[in-house]
Amino acid sequence: MRFAHVIFPEDTAVSLALVDEAGALAVSTLIPDAPRTLEELIARGPAALEEIRAARVGHDGEPMPVADVRFAPAILTPPAMLAVGLNYAAHSGELNLKTDDTPTVFTFWPNSLQAHDGTTTWSRRMSEAVDYEAELGVIIGRPAKDVSEEEALDYVFGYTVVNDISARNIQYSEAQWCRCKSLDGFTPVGPYVVTADEISDPQDLHIWTRVDGHMMQDASTGQMVRTVARLIAHLSQGITLLPGTLISTGSPGGSGFSRTPQVLLRDRSTVTVGIDGIGELTTHCRMTD
Repeated sequence: MRFAHVIFPEDTAVSLALVDEAGALAVSTLIPDAPRTLEELIARGPAALEEIRAARVGHDGEPMPVADVRFAPAILTPPAMLAVGLNYAAHSGELNLKTDDTPTVFTFWPNSLQAHDGTTTWSRRMSEAVDYEAELGVIIGRPAKDVSEEEALDYVFGYTVVNDISARNIQYSEAQWCRCKSLDGFTPVGPYVVTADEISDPQDLHIWTRVDGHMMQDASTGQMVRTVARLIAHLSQGITLLPGTLISTGSPGGSGFSRTPQVLLRDRSTVTVGIDGIGELTTHCRMTD
């Protein structure tokens, strides 16, 4: 199943919607006492998913065309947002950074969340070296601590698309990467979360980026240095990954900062990152003085 946080026409509140080829249908129209957010849905466990799945069969409600709704971030209040750097060899090499024996881990701050088709604005004084990074996002479905690599995928609720927008000048001037990737709106997520049962192999997904219509990244998640399962197993050692935690699993090669000439995000740039089978995530860029 495919879920999203949407705002229906003539409404101001965010609703959890089930999205299929017919359109977006509010979960509240499918079951009584419905979860209002993805986080609430995850907390209710697998039984809630099955209740929604059964209710959708034969439901005669009219879905709203996806083109007519606005999106909120695919996750709203995650307990943590963990990011893994240098998880594709091509990206490590182009940034002249070394892929270590253990993953490079940092966090995104909650103010950085942005929705599909949203506008991310930053000051020219902060950065004129803003870059895109397409990433597979993994959402944890139940508490995971000290899990094995063999069992790790059993703890996944679903998958989403992340654009890890990065201010490269800040990244290269500071030892920690959190701030350069956590300016307001620098973590677009969504538009959809696809449940884990729909993704047979998270290491066999086409991942890509287009900036102003030009293909910049074109790769496969199979090129990860460390698989999704290996990352979950590593991150859960001694630490409980709480339900709703987002793990952003790294970006393939093709970043704009490393190109000659560079292709950086500018005022009025439009960047779309996508993963086949999950969705396309578009961000509009505005730069102020």
